[in-house]
Amino acid sequence: MARDTAPYELRFDAGRCCLDLLATSHPHEHLDAVAPLCAWITGAGLVPPGTPLGHADPAWPLRFRELRAHIGTLVRAEGDSDPRARARALGRLNELAAAAPPVPRAVRQENGSLARELAGRPECAALLAVVARDAVELLTDPVARAAVRECAGDDCPLVYLDTSRGRRRRWCSSETCGNRERVARHRRRAALARS
Repeated sequence: MARDTAPYELRFDAGRCCLDLLATSHPHEHLDAVAPLCAWITGAGLVPPGTPLGHADPAWPLRFRELRAHIGTLVRAEGDSDPRARARALGRLNELAAAAPPVPRAVRQENGSLARELAGRPECAALLAVVARDAVELLTDPVARAAVRECAGDDCPLVYLDTSRGRRRRWCSSETCGNRERVARHRRRAALARS
């Protein structure tokens, strides 16, 4: 059964698809079934819109969650995790990155414009390779790696690429975590003023 998936609403754009994958576990598990995973795959741009993913099976979400865990181990504060766990995560990341990614091709549309399409149906290993290769690029690029930040919001584990001017971004989203912090700061000042 070939079907199109509705776009996944990314909570925010983390700046890299490997970091967007990390965001799928917060505030709850988003990749708990095939349909949400297929929506994320499309929404994150791993496949062109309208690419049929009906061949995806229940093993796909498990494999993407495994990759997410390995990326999380490698991207988050390296000094805080077990060196053996980091070595296992790096080995598995490299294995997943070794698969061939989906092959894009340009296809002429009825109106004469060109659109991107995949040469064949994307398999799970190929899609995992796209995300794993993005993580390899991030981890091995000192400039990009230095721009990785973890949200300063209370209980927010989201990680993003800080491309702000001056590299002073503190929150995954100014509208959510940033706003919560500003409200909490205001309440603390108001409480101090009252006492």
